[in-house]
Amino acid sequence: MNNDSRKNLGGGLTPQKRRRRRAATTAQKTAAGLGAVLLVFGTVFFVQGRSGKGARNRSTAQNTAHASTAAGESIEATLSPEESRAAELEANARTVVDGYHNLGIVNVEGYLNMHKEGSQNSEINGKLYGGSACEILDKTADGWYHISSGGFEGYVHSDYVKTGEEAKTLALQNVKQRAIVKADKLNIRSAPSKDADSVGTALQYERYEVLGEENGFVKTRSGYISADYVEIRDCLNEARKQDLRAMVLNMYDNLGVSEVTGYLNIREEPKEDGKIIGKLTSKAGCDVLENANGWLKIKSGGITGYVKAEYIATGEQAKEEAMQNASLMAIVHTDVLNARSEPKEDSAIWTQINNSERYPVEEQLDGWVKLELEEGDDVFVKSEYVDVRYALNEAIHFSPQEEAEHVSLSRRQQIVNFALQYLGNPYVWGGTSLEHGCDCSGFTMKVMEHYGVSLPHYSGSQAQMGKKVTKDEMRPGDLIFYSNSRGTINHVGIYIGNGQIVNAASRRSGIKISTWNYRTPRAIRNVLGD
Repeated sequence: MNNDSRKNLGGGLTPQKRRRRRAATTAQKTAAGLGAVLLVFGTVFFVQGRSGKGARNRSTAQNTAHASTAAGESIEATLSPEESRAAELEANARTVVDGYHNLGIVNVEGYLNMHKEGSQNSEINGKLYGGSACEILDKTADGWYHISSGGFEGYVHSDYVKTGEEAKTLALQNVKQRAIVKADKLNIRSAPSKDADSVGTALQYERYEVLGEENGFVKTRSGYISADYVEIRDCLNEARKQDLRAMVLNMYDNLGVSEVTGYLNIREEPKEDGKIIGKLTSKAGCDVLENANGWLKIKSGGITGYVKAEYIATGEQAKEEAMQNASLMAIVHTDVLNARSEPKEDSAIWTQINNSERYPVEEQLDGWVKLELEEGDDVFVKSEYVDVRYALNEAIHFSPQEEAEHVSLSRRQQIVNFALQYLGNPYVWGGTSLEHGCDCSGFTMKVMEHYGVSLPHYSGSQAQMGKKVTKDEMRPGDLIFYSNSRGTINHVGIYIGNGQIVNAASRRSGIKISTWNYRTPRAIRNVLGD
């Protein structure tokens, strides 16, 4: 060492300084000895206190504890509400994760199908959204996990489930405050009010992430649910049952099913000349609100109005009809959804669909759903943007174009009224019969033929007839065309006003009313020459 280092260690101290250091050392030793004595004395005194003779010592201990608590509260007070909540969530997350014996975390975008048996062809009995948790009960020889989640059991393929430490890491990221439904079914509403429109149904044990609370309602990504019928806690998401046909009954409080061949008018008032505000398709579902002298007040598809009671099945008959006619549908829960020609992200977007209708499901794949738009036109959409469930058709908004008093109907309105007579009639590929079956271009050809307009029986050729018009110029009676994934026009409908078309859609749907831009239109043509 150099001289400076030795001096720092005390090697160069004067005799006076060394005496002071020895004195200090002696004092430290004395204090240490006294501390030891006090520790022994305190221990004895504490033992006495436990037998009832140490009240003063307990008081001292309590004062010390209060001081400690006050210090903790002081530290806690320095945290913002957000920081406090984050610390609480982190602690709760570890408790939640530790609550699973053999944790599995689903690692997909959208959701993973849960099957009744360990096979891709087995019936689907549930779905787990990405980040959902399950208990792994067993693993089959061919790579399927037997799991329990959301109160029921099934099978998922192990390729999409993380386990072990990786699962715990993912789980800690996915613990969130969620509302767990306690009721058999619960309306999801568009606003935090019991009078707001119902936009869906939440079923027992389903979990919804809490985005906020307002007026006794919990805000979720799907809408608002009543706080009275949910348990709110920090947890992981779990499986939801795939709605079996019987579950369609849970969507209605007092089920009614339309018993008509085509469409049934919904009126604003319970009388024959009441304003038409919507239509029920054949075998469509509704909630019956009240009976009024041969008329039923119903609610369906966001429409509340009146229909003739003789055309609505209720009670056990309605339940039987619902069980027979419910079909697997995808209900879009986003404003605009990209539809692709293949189930992959880099596949071309060939149209966009909106949330105004329910689309028949052709097939469910992991992360994707194959939908039928029209006959022969299938598209793939991301499963995270649709709710797949067995459901009935519901009412659609429709109001005939208003006409001035004492003025005869225009030619265009006559065409619309004539076309609407055939709502509900069957779709037949290549068909040209309005009564017994036609395809999309056969329908438009025959309707226009009735009014002296000759069109070829092919939508691509019809799109070359007449003159082009813009969406701002289109009028009832104009034709609207749509194309397939290759850009080839392959579908056509007749614009009927109020943002809607009538078209022969598919074998499942027949002749129906759709929103004019339910997918991206390719062309609009005026073939009437006016």
